[in-house]
Amino acid sequence: MDNFECINIAQAEQLIAEGAVVADIRDPQSYQESHIINAVHLSNDSLHEFTQSADMDAPLIICCYHGFSSQSAAGFLIQQGFDQVYSLDGGFELWQASRPDQCSSD
Repeated sequence: MDNFECINIAQAEQLIAEGAVVADIRDPQSYQESHIINAVHLSNDSLHEFTQSADMDAPLIICCYHGFSSQSAAGFLIQQGFDQVYSLDGGFELWQASRPDQCSSD
């Protein structure tokens, strides 16, 4: 895959069930308040460590607030060498509204 793909919540659930990593790029406070279960918080501060330790071949779902910022982040991560990168349509706001049981807080 040369580019990222936008996916809906049902597609994201399927990928997560198959072992996809979810990277949440929202601000730290929003992430701490609630995030998709097992999502990692990805920021400029953690980006280097994440790209060094992540499996570049594993599916990676990028989650932001509404599904817009995640698209540019997904494009950037493709450039860093990740093979399968997805942007979550509707972002965390839609996920939380439709899947509140699949959210967690720190």
